[in-house]
Amino acid sequence: MLLACLFCAIPSFAQGTDKAWSLLQSAVSDKDKEHRASSVKALGLLANNSKAADLATNALADENSEVRAAAAEALGQMRAKATAPKLKQVIQSDKEPSVVMASARSLIALGDPVGYNVYYAVLTGERKTGTSLRDEQKKALRDPKKMAEFGFEQGIGFVPFAGIGVGAVKALTKDDTSPVRAAAAKVLARDSDPKSAKALIDAASDKSWIVRAAALDAIAHRNDPTLAVQIQ
Repeated sequence: MLLACLFCAIPSFAQGTDKAWSLLQSAVSDKDKEHRASSVKALGLLANNSKAADLATNALADENSEVRAAAAEALGQMRAKATAPKLKQVIQSDKEPSVVMASARSLIALGDPVGYNVYYAVLTGERKTGTSLRDEQKKALRDPKKMAEFGFEQGIGFVPFAGIGVGAVKALTKDDTSPVRAAAAKVLARDSDPKSAKALIDAASDKSWIVRAAALDAIAHRNDPTLAVQIQ
């Protein structure tokens, strides 16, 4: 009932009515974590609204990872560029993959290339600086349950098997990490950093066929003919 009222009141938030904001503040602090997550996610509908951005920023510190991920996603949707430094902090400090990935996606949406660093790390297992990931980050990448939180459905719709479900892809690849690394390769197609180009070239020879396919697709979308000749 609370969420229904929240969505009905969305048009009023932009007008700054006290009643609407009171409802929103109650929703994002609800005791039910699912209600909080849904309410925080709805903040993304309020573009260029400082109050909404403040509420979403505060939610980045929520005890529940679903709420934190929703907050990070909302900040990108509302184009809250001033929150980019906070999202970068989340990437460095949060141990939950879903939160880190949501922050990375939002940074990219805000035009900040730092977001690509996360996808680079997922694909290669290292940071762009050349240093290895922290132990807890490596552990998360090897944990099937954690990897599922990256959001497979957002990354599987590419050649050669567009439209095939996550379960089918996982059965074909025999693991959980390859689809996520493939999704990361797809995102890096838009990263102009030469290090990402090198990572894609290396991934084109990966032992996983789905990663190889994604890397080749990403390289093709970069429209750089010099990359093709470097593929072994």
